[in-house]
Amino acid sequence: MPGWLDEEHNRIDDDFLRNGKRKYLQQLTPRLQRMTGLLASNGSWLTYGDAVGMYGFMLSLKGNASMFGFSRIGTVAGQWLEVWGWINEISVGAPDWGSLCSRSIAESQAIAAELNREKELCERELDIDEQNGLMKNALHAFVQSRLLIIDTDDTLREYLVNRLLMDGCTAIDEASDIESAKRLLREHHYDLILLDLMMYPQSGYEIFEFLQSDPVLKWVPLIVMSVRADVQDKVRCFFLGAVDFVTKPFAYEELVARIYGILHRTQIFEKVAFRDPLTGVYNRRYFDHQIQTELQRISRHPVPISLVFMDIDRFKAINDTYGHHIGDLVLQGLAGLLQNNLRSSDLLARLGGEEFVVVMPNTSGADAHKVTEYILSLARQEAIAHHEGEALYITFSAGVAEWRAGMTLQMWVRQADASMYLAKQQGRNQVVLSVDEMNGMAGRDGHAERCKKIVVAAADPFLRSILISRLQLPNVDIAGAANGEEACQLLSAASPADLCIVDELMTLDGFGMLEKLQDDRSPQKTKVLMLSSRAKEIKLASRIQIGFDDFMIKPFSMVDLEQRVKKLLDI
Repeated sequence: MPGWLDEEHNRIDDDFLRNGKRKYLQQLTPRLQRMTGLLASNGSWLTYGDAVGMYGFMLSLKGNASMFGFSRIGTVAGQWLEVWGWINEISVGAPDWGSLCSRSIAESQAIAAELNREKELCERELDIDEQNGLMKNALHAFVQSRLLIIDTDDTLREYLVNRLLMDGCTAIDEASDIESAKRLLREHHYDLILLDLMMYPQSGYEIFEFLQSDPVLKWVPLIVMSVRADVQDKVRCFFLGAVDFVTKPFAYEELVARIYGILHRTQIFEKVAFRDPLTGVYNRRYFDHQIQTELQRISRHPVPISLVFMDIDRFKAINDTYGHHIGDLVLQGLAGLLQNNLRSSDLLARLGGEEFVVVMPNTSGADAHKVTEYILSLARQEAIAHHEGEALYITFSAGVAEWRAGMTLQMWVRQADASMYLAKQQGRNQVVLSVDEMNGMAGRDGHAERCKKIVVAAADPFLRSILISRLQLPNVDIAGAANGEEACQLLSAASPADLCIVDELMTLDGFGMLEKLQDDRSPQKTKVLMLSSRAKEIKLASRIQIGFDDFMIKPFSMVDLEQRVKKLLDI
């Protein structure tokens, strides 16, 4: 069983036991209150049936309390039974009932008070245990996480790194400027970012823009730290995706509690939303999202990437012979074998049933074929599960396809899937490397689908970030430019842009940029969407056809903007 499942089962067991303890104490409360009320009457309202009922209650308490970890309550209940032991030796209406009852009531007053004190003490201990359980879960997420601290203040940055390391965090990177932070974000995966908003000379808002332009990084939780308790800053940061905002100076203990909580919630969300509950690997939802992300990355930075589809051979026979619970063990065993022999950068997901998929970045088809062949050889040799002392072995059929320039996602998936079924048809227990069919496909389709490109030219980093964030569309690559010169460089790159969104407030004026675009525009026409607050000027410009294809007057609706963009891109 994968390690994370062991930990999850232990956590569930602890939670179940705590809930059982809580319910037991809750059920105990009204019965103790009734018993205390009967004793307070000094026996005037106590009947033989009441006495027998209290004795039975204490007998149950002595036997069951220890099972829930309340041994002290069980011990006190035993003292009660000693005082009232005579109840089993007399019958209703016995002549000495009154004297025995009065004596036992007097001796029981202190025992009843002790029982109530023990119950209250157990409730407090349970509260502490539950709080510790929450802290343990949060600390577990904290220890396993990698953090990035971006701050120009060397003293504060060093202090935070040292304190977080002392508190158990094992992986922390730091950056003193925006460019270093961007480099680290490209090179590593982070679970949380701490960002100083008021950096100099560059603004922390540039990090927001960078994160929002990346389909993976935009989901990384970010805590903003700022010396300004400005409401507008807070509103902007939350709109741009920040999950928290702390004002300097702050108490370290408060900051680390916020970090604990965010990491713990993120971990729970990931398991619920993106993990297959049986095997612990990613599910189809995450695969569908991540595969789009990988394709967008390689469209910007071309590197080899391969896709592997695999299906367990004769899995139905395993379920029919041994039962579905053994089939579940086989699925968990294969997932564990794959996890132990793939890189951390590889993406493993269960698509459903007995079918798994692996995305291997920076890996050619030939290399992916070798890795999959090696894992298949291990599956043949190592027992994947055991049933009543019998070792169970499996094989699988797999198809491998390397992505080629111009391929759509559908083509790539179809190649890997077809190769897997070819492996099945050829006798199973093998890995088939797909033959590149792109030439044939291009001939049939006329052309391969190209990723659309948008350039957002806006001087205001807040506006630029918002636009980039809202225009994350399928099969669309988007880049930002802080001024007209940067925009012109992006537009004159080897890969032409399909659309340029121009804000008028730039160092190279928006209208001036349009004139430059008319001179430099490539044979493939780049469409232009103009954003302006000058309604009269923009309408006049449209009449003299200065060079834009559409315009929007500020303020405008983001929904309307998205519709305009889709229309201009024909998507």
